[in-house]
Amino acid sequence: MAAEGPLVVTADLMVDAEELRWRFSRASGPGGQGVNTTDSRVELSWTPEGSASVGRLPPALQERLTARLAGRLVQGALVVVASEHRAQLRNREAARDRLAAQLRHALAPPPPRRRATRPTRGSVERRLQGKRVRSGVKAGRRRGRDAGWS
Repeated sequence: MAAEGPLVVTADLMVDAEELRWRFSRASGPGGQGVNTTDSRVELSWTPEGSASVGRLPPALQERLTARLAGRLVQGALVVVASEHRAQLRNREAARDRLAAQLRHALAPPPPRRRATRPTRGSVERRLQGKRVRSGVKAGRRRGRDAGWS
């Protein structure tokens, strides 16, 4: 994925490059002495509110996106950080990939509801057998009735 141009998330959502805000700083980690001079840490932020990209989505997807991203927003912006690579370009690509993955996850339809089913006869018998075994183990630990146990 290129570090420039629009961020293609799904067929429905493509975030314009102008909506992405980049910040660079020095990162800790691999890089030797170059880590002290190179701004390789990348912060990518995107504000969904008022975004033209979100405005192009159907209303149902807009609501789903805003509801699912609500807990991840920092002062109204979704922020992604990447600093695991030595090169700034690779960190930029990693940040774009992470942002796209978070947006894809937020746009995904909810899983189908689970239909309640009865437990099988075998699973009930295994559970009861396990309870009998455990009861026997605990019964072996008990002292006689004369020790104050009832």
